[in-house]
Amino acid sequence: MARPDDPVQPGTPTEGPGAVTDLAQLLALAARESPDKLAVVEAGGRSSTWAELDTEVSRGATGLGAAGIVAGHRVMLVCGNRTEFVSTYLGVLRAQAVAVPVNPRSTPGELARMLADSGARMVVADVDAVRSVREAVAELDAAMTGEPGGIDPELLTRAVRARVVVIGATLLPGERSYDHLRADTPRPVPPLPDPEKLAALLYTSGTSGRPRAAMLTHRALVGNLAQVAAVRPPMIHGDDVVLAVLPLFHVYGLNAVLGGALWHRAKLVLVDRFDPQGTLDLIEDEAVSVVPVAPPVFAAWRGLEGLAERLGPVRLVLSGSAPLAAETVEEFTAATQVPLHQGYGLTEAAPVVTSTLCSSTRQAGSVGAALPGVELRLVDDDGRAPDQGDPGEIQVHGRNLFSGYWPDGADGPDADGWWSTGDVGFLDAEGDLFLVDRLKELVIVSGFNVYPVEVEAVVGEVLGVLEAAVIGAPDAQSGEAVVAYVRAPGQDPAAIETAVREHCATRLARFKQPTRIEVVDELPLTVTGKVQKGRLRGIERRRASGLLP
Repeated sequence: MARPDDPVQPGTPTEGPGAVTDLAQLLALAARESPDKLAVVEAGGRSSTWAELDTEVSRGATGLGAAGIVAGHRVMLVCGNRTEFVSTYLGVLRAQAVAVPVNPRSTPGELARMLADSGARMVVADVDAVRSVREAVAELDAAMTGEPGGIDPELLTRAVRARVVVIGATLLPGERSYDHLRADTPRPVPPLPDPEKLAALLYTSGTSGRPRAAMLTHRALVGNLAQVAAVRPPMIHGDDVVLAVLPLFHVYGLNAVLGGALWHRAKLVLVDRFDPQGTLDLIEDEAVSVVPVAPPVFAAWRGLEGLAERLGPVRLVLSGSAPLAAETVEEFTAATQVPLHQGYGLTEAAPVVTSTLCSSTRQAGSVGAALPGVELRLVDDDGRAPDQGDPGEIQVHGRNLFSGYWPDGADGPDADGWWSTGDVGFLDAEGDLFLVDRLKELVIVSGFNVYPVEVEAVVGEVLGVLEAAVIGAPDAQSGEAVVAYVRAPGQDPAAIETAVREHCATRLARFKQPTRIEVVDELPLTVTGKVQKGRLRGIERRRASGLLP
């Protein structure tokens, strides 16, 4: 009998004859071996056992097939953290289609562009997102019939008219309800023939700065689960109750949390939104033992009375999505006596690359050592290894890596399997990684990537704006905040600021919208005319330290 913390339990090898090749197969094993064990619990009270969840997933996969979704078709998920997200995601994988989970708070324009780019034939939306989805589908339909709009013509070459499936809302003509999508009687689905088949498209920037979809295969998703499961002491084991407050559309929530709970058959507690007090109530009520979160949670919990007692059931807190300050780690652990570990990960790595659980000793500022089965190396500007202790661009090698960016696999791992992350760090003699900088200029807001070039393009559409430069500024609540420097000489600054805010509110998800807008006559430029964002970041650092108003 395997211990709950065994890295790879009997029956779940990832290589060789009889290997588990996909998450839906893991679910089938859990349903067969632990049918009556609780699998998923919602904050509102709904729950499913592993056997019940497996049946729902099979009904969904059969219904997708009956609706014309075949292997390789893309299905977009625009849902919050709810049972239907879990069953639909796993149903798409079981049908050997491709899941495209996206932020349910995306604007209609953002959704329309992702629908066009992915070529999704179906979009499943819950009650909170369905209005935006309907507007997005209408915008895409109009663009496909030749009406002018904001969708790149190159994206339209992949677009199809997507059918809308609605969870928990009144249907409009042509739509289908989630309940009617599920087949009454599930039919067997043949095993996945090749783990290199595409499983999911997850939108990120890659190294180009513009959002595009990372192609994650079944091999990459399962590979990272096996790598994480080999960590000692374990992040998750079979007796754990795992909090799923991180959004499931994000790779951290999707594979590290949902996938990790599935691998170990831990109970997953779904929470749609983080609330400082409400989440603590749920941790107490459900006896949550593992709490994966993003750095802003620690600012929200800082100084709360009785925090240590309220985290009583918790044996481990895991932080990801963005670097966590060493002072925050020390303060939290001193106040709660709960171990707090963090790591480094990327969408393209499915996602976990390092963890402080893999470090031989805890060191301030470290994001840990590489997981078992993951290799790291650093390269300088000439592609050579830097001197010991010097920083370099981080490259990753392992089964968990993606296959490049949609649709053609561009910019993926090289011929030897190494992928350049665009991040800069250094490795100490014990193999611990310390992050130094990002070659990419992305801003990380509450763990979510914001790509300056996307925000700059939207701000530049405002009448009177000649140029925009977007950077990140330190923020106590979200880690970083989006700040837009807007060049609008001769214009009324207040009017420009209002116009920019109103336009961004219609074109960008809330977390991408500038928190502050600085209207200026000129931007600092290099001799070649490029905006000196380093100088703008220096201004923000001085402002944060109180040297500027």
